[in-house]
Amino acid sequence: MGRHGCLDAARGSEPPLKLLFAGTPAPAVPSLDALLASDHEVVAVLTRPDARSGRGRKVGRSPVAERADEAGIPVLQPASPKDPDFLAHLAELAVDCAPVVAYGALVPQAALDLPRHGWVNLHFSLLPAWRGAAPVQHAVMAGDEVTGASTFLLEKGLDTGPVFGTLTEAIGPRDTAGDLLDRLAVSGAQLLVATLDGIAAGALEAQPQPADGVSLAPKVESADARIDWALPSHVVDRRVRGVTPAPGAWTTWRGERLRVAPLEPVGGGPALAPGEVVLDSRSVLVGTGTGAVRLTQVQPAGKKMLPAPDWARGARPEPGERVGE
Repeated sequence: MGRHGCLDAARGSEPPLKLLFAGTPAPAVPSLDALLASDHEVVAVLTRPDARSGRGRKVGRSPVAERADEAGIPVLQPASPKDPDFLAHLAELAVDCAPVVAYGALVPQAALDLPRHGWVNLHFSLLPAWRGAAPVQHAVMAGDEVTGASTFLLEKGLDTGPVFGTLTEAIGPRDTAGDLLDRLAVSGAQLLVATLDGIAAGALEAQPQPADGVSLAPKVESADARIDWALPSHVVDRRVRGVTPAPGAWTTWRGERLRVAPLEPVGGGPALAPGEVVLDSRSVLVGTGTGAVRLTQVQPAGKKMLPAPDWARGARPEPGERVGE
């Protein structure tokens, strides 16, 4: 079935599944939409509690909760899925399966055992590569040329369960983690529906993950997104793209944080020390461990993102002055 190379489930007379959908951020919304458009029945949505976010620190609902509200689906928001009231409610729902996309909390065994077909997780990597919270970011930062998505049976280990199906996605040379995740969220949603169709038909059996090729993708914190200008230019480039849009690449300038948009490695150019800034008539160049990179846009502390040449004309770098010091 096209890009779902190892998944070819028959559809037809199988009865639809009664589902609890678990997910929280925007990349989970395409999967919820696809399930709502499928033959299966989403009877409730599990998502993280309303939380404060943004500059105003206003309390807001998750993107998945907002979409469920629009669709008129009951929303469950326990502080923890270990909560006895939630477990009792889940038992009452008597769902056949619980598809999961970036829910954001560990599901206890007591909950995993309730649906007769278990919990089916859509993970944005080709497992066993990049198990963890940030598979797309790590794939871009590592310079992978191909990644993808996998559906697997959720179990107690970290993304270790047997796999139902996969799809592949090429990583473009200028892709950011955000670009790649947007594409995988859409194609992965179709993989998730196809997986549930196969489960409903009794035509799909999950296969154990291979022991080789395991890599981990822990959450990328703001400290991890600080640019090390001593690294080679191609490594700086892919690390910046890997943390765009979140948490966002940054360096320092005259003691203050300077956010950095995806940049461009340049061939040739002046020989600059790592972090050294040079403004010419058309662009702002910064030295790395091997060659220079061109800044595209930057965001000084407390200000909006602006073209790098506009920033540099105002900042007026002194000869030999560096970012990152």
